[in-house]
Amino acid sequence: MKTSSYSGFFKLSMEERLKEVAEFSGLTDEEQAVLRSADSLDDEKADHMIENVIGKFALPMGVAINFVINGKDVVIPMVCEEPSVVAACSNAAKMARPSGGFKASSSGNVMIAQIQVLGIATPAAAKGMILEKKDEIMRICNEKDPVLVSLGGGVKDVEVRTVDTKAGTMVIVHLLVDTGDAMGANAVNTMAEAVAPFIEEVTGGTVELRILSNLADHRLVRARATWRKEDIGGEEVVEKMLSAYAFAEADPYRAATNNKGIMNGIVPVVIATGNDTRAIESGAHAYAARSGRYTSMTTWEKDENGDLVGSIEIPMAVGLVGGATKIHPAAKAAVKLLGVKTASELGQIIACAGLANNMAAMKALATEGIQRGHMSLHARNLANTVGAKGEILEKIVAQMVADKKVRIEYAQELFDKYNSERK
Repeated sequence: MKTSSYSGFFKLSMEERLKEVAEFSGLTDEEQAVLRSADSLDDEKADHMIENVIGKFALPMGVAINFVINGKDVVIPMVCEEPSVVAACSNAAKMARPSGGFKASSSGNVMIAQIQVLGIATPAAAKGMILEKKDEIMRICNEKDPVLVSLGGGVKDVEVRTVDTKAGTMVIVHLLVDTGDAMGANAVNTMAEAVAPFIEEVTGGTVELRILSNLADHRLVRARATWRKEDIGGEEVVEKMLSAYAFAEADPYRAATNNKGIMNGIVPVVIATGNDTRAIESGAHAYAARSGRYTSMTTWEKDENGDLVGSIEIPMAVGLVGGATKIHPAAKAAVKLLGVKTASELGQIIACAGLANNMAAMKALATEGIQRGHMSLHARNLANTVGAKGEILEKIVAQMVADKKVRIEYAQELFDKYNSERK
C-alpha cells in the first residue's frame, strides 16, 4: 500500500488490511501486535490512567483510506462503534482525489487560561491596571514552565474582558499560552494558579476560578476540498447538497444533526490518538454558536465550474505530548500510522476527516437517503448479534436488505431457518 488509494480494501481480511497499512506507515511487528490485541493496554497502565479501574473496554479501530492532505497521502485511524462512518469518510476522500484532495492549515497552538476576578468596584479601571502589568504577569507565568518557553511556547499575550452576569460585573483575565505540541490543559492551569495572587494584589479583587477555556478560538484549524460535479452525480446533486447545507445553516435543529455528522469524522480520530473528545466536542459546538445562533460547522459553496466546495474552521486543541497519547500503546501506534510530527498536523487531519464525513452524509441525504447506506452494515451487525458466521451471515444480510426488514427478530428468524436447512 504505497498510496492511501486502495481499490477493494474492505474486501480484504483484517490481517491483510493490517499488513497493507503496516507497509504504508512502517509499523513494526510489535506495533501491529498492539493493534491486533484488544488487550494492548495492560492493567497497570489502565489503573494509572483513571480512578477506580475495574477493567478495560475495547472498540474497533478502522482506517479511512483515499485521503490526500496538502499533497500527501494519509491513512487515518478511526475508533468508533457506528457502522458506515469509516466507509463514508473513505468514499468522500476518494471523490475528492481527482481535484487534488484536501488543503488544510492551522492558526497556531495558543490556548486560553481564564482568571475570574470578583469584588471590583471599578471594572474598567481594573482592566487598565492589569494590562499595565502585562509584562510582569507574563514573566510570572513563564517562570512556571521554562521547558515550554525554551521550545518556543509560553504566554504570548494577556487580554482582559468585563462580563456582566447575574452575580454582577466580573473582570476576566485571559492568558494566551502557546502550548506547542501539547494539548496544554495542565500548563495553562498551572500558570493561572501561579499568577492569581499577583492579580489580586494589582486589582484589590478576589480571584476565584482559574482554568483553561475549551473554546480554543486562538487554536483553529481550517480545511477545504473541491468535489467535481461529475464525480458526485452531476449538477442536480450539487444543488440538492447546497439546499441541505442552507437548511443546516439556518436551523439549529438541523444544524445539530449536521454537526453530529461532522463529529462522526472528528471524534473517532481523536479517540484513536488518545486525545480528549470532550474538549474537542465542547469547543466545536461553542464555536458553531459564536454568532449567538447555533449553526453549521462547515460551509458549502458552488464554484465557477459548478463544482462543490466545502470548508471547515474549527477549534482543535489536540496534542502529541502527554496524556493517553503517550501512555496507550494503540494510541502511539495510531499516531505513527498518521505520520504526524506536530499537533498542528494532527489537528488538520482531524478537520479533514470531519469535512469528509459531512460531505458523505449530505450526499446520502440529497440522493438515496441516509438509511440505504446504513442498511447493509446494520444488517451485518444484527446477523453477528444472533450468532451468524461465514456463508450464513452473508445470506442473512442479503435477505434482510432485499426484504427491507433490517430488524433483530428477522435476523433471528433467518438464522434459525438457514441453520435448520443445513441440518
